[in-house]
Formats: sequence, structure tokens, C-alpha cells
Amino acid sequence: MEALPWWGLPLIFALLEGALCSCVGTVLLTQRRILQANLIAHGVLPGLAIAVALQLDPAIGGWVSGLAAALVAERLIRCHQQQQEAVQNTVLAGALAIGVLLLALLQQRVELEALLFGDLLIAGGRDLLQTLIAAASALALIGTQYQRLVFSGVDPEGAEAAGVPIHQLRTLLAIVTTLVIVSAISAVGIILVIALLCAPAVVGLNQACSLSGAMVRASVIGSSCSLGGFGLALLLDLPPGPVIGLLCLLLLCLPKPDQSMN
Repeated sequence: MEALPWWGLPLIFALLEGALCSCVGTVLLTQRRILQANLIAHGVLPGLAIAVALQLDPAIGGWVSGLAAALVAERLIRCHQQQQEAVQNTVLAGALAIGVLLLALLQQRVELEALLFGDLLIAGGRDLLQTLIAAASALALIGTQYQRLVFSGVDPEGAEAAGVPIHQLRTLLAIVTTLVIVSAISAVGIILVIALLCAPAVVGLNQACSLSGAMVRASVIGSSCSLGGFGLALLLDLPPGPVIGLLCLLLLCLPKPDQSMN
């Protein structure tokens, strides 16, 4: 079997991340937890700083601190039920501030451009393994908790009253989301991973008849954005991450199917 060309592994990585981020983003949107993804994406910075200082795998540090930020936010939200977005934004800013302070105190340097926008072309086997682990965890969550996710997405108060363990479900979702975001950072970076989580999910949910159908549609759309961005980047000699992010923005600018009929 011949070895893959130099662009083969990055392409596979891009397709998997496009599908995975879009699928999980659909669940987050229906659960009204999409801001949590932004919180986690910025919350990985303290862990990255500590991991780099200790010469550990940055992905482990990022996963721990990203999850910690999400759990802290969940805890504070219980105390401030009416100000959930304000709480999440405050924790996001605090996590980012801690990360910046740690980088200064530990005298560590992090390649800011790679952290913010990723570098898909240098994706390796370890990045692919992280993505497969994140995908397996996402499939496990969706497969075992699908009915609860549908119920809590449609009527969270009713689901909680019916005995659905909402807080446990949100914790599991935070764990999976953190794995997905950390696996995608090397491809598209902290900022652009949010575009992959959101834009395909928004389009996939349009006129969707079921959560499963929306996830499938979003995954196809996300993979298409990743594929198109990767191809355009190679053609125009541009970094793939920002091109993928731009395609996600343009995706939202397209008219809805019912609007195009008018």
C-alpha cells in the first residue's frame, strides 16, 4: 500500500473535524449551550501554558483547563440562573486572563498565530488519534443519551421535572465538547473552531425534522466547508484555517431554501 501524499493526512483530518465539530455543535445549539464552546475554547490557554512549562502534552493541559472552566461556569450558573450568558462571558474572560498571566509568570512563549488559527498542513498522526478519540466520545454520548438530549433540547424545564439528570447530561456534554475543541485547535485554532461548531449546525437545523437528521446534515455541510477551505487554501497558497472560517461565514450569508423560492 502506497503512503499517503503529503496533503492526504491533513485532508482526512479536515474532513473529520468538519463533520465532528458540526455534529457536536448541533447538539450544543439545541441544548442552548453554544456559548459554552466559546468558553472552553478560550479556557484551554491556562492548561496549555502549564503543560508547555512542564514539558507535557499541551493537549492534556488544554483539555483539563478547558473542562475546568466549563465546570466552574456550570457551578456559577446554578447560583445566577437569570444571568447565564453574563456568567459564561465572565468565566471566559477570567480563564483567558489566567492564561496570559501564566505565560508571563512562567516565562513561556506560545505561537499565538498557530494557537488562534491553527495549522492544518502540519497535522500528524497524534492529531488524527485525538480526533478519533473525540469522535468516539461524541458517538458514545449521542448513542446512549439521544432521547434525553432531544427531550432536554425541546423542553429543558419539563425534562428536569420528569427526572432527566440535566446537570449530569450537561457535564457529559462539556467533557465531549472539550475533547472536540482540543482536537480541532491544531487544525483551525481557538477562534475558528467556533465557526465550525456554529455555522454548519445553524444551516443543518433549518427545516430539520429530527435531531439526528440535523446532525447528519450539519456534518455533511461542515465536511464540505473543510474540504472547500482546504482546497482553496492549497490553490491560493493561503493558510487553510482562516479560509475554512471564511467559508463558514459565507455559508450563513446564503439565502434559506424557502427564501430563495420567493
